[in-house]
Amino acid sequence: MVDTSQVDWKAIDSRPEFQELHRRKMGFLWGLMVFSMFYYFLLPIGAAYFQDLYKIKVWGPVNVGILFALSEFVVAWALAFWYAKRANAEFDPMAAEIVRDAEKYMGGKK
Repeated sequence: MVDTSQVDWKAIDSRPEFQELHRRKMGFLWGLMVFSMFYYFLLPIGAAYFQDLYKIKVWGPVNVGILFALSEFVVAWALAFWYAKRANAEFDPMAAEIVRDAEKYMGGKK
């Protein structure tokens, strides 16, 4: 492991590879955040302005509003899975390459 007290963080931050990783990751995360906030606020907005829709019975006492509320858990898990898959496939290899280059620059000190 690299002694982080000797790492030139400004040099790493200014590298085009790091900038590209940061740009891609932040773009993806902002997209996920905007979607999740939009989906989250659909529940109270729907409950306030579309009460007739949310009251529709689906099965026994279960209505559309309850199903939509429960779907928020499914959507949150799906977004987490999507992020993990994308991070493993794209962001982690980019970060590993940046770390390898930083270790070479530091003379491979571990």
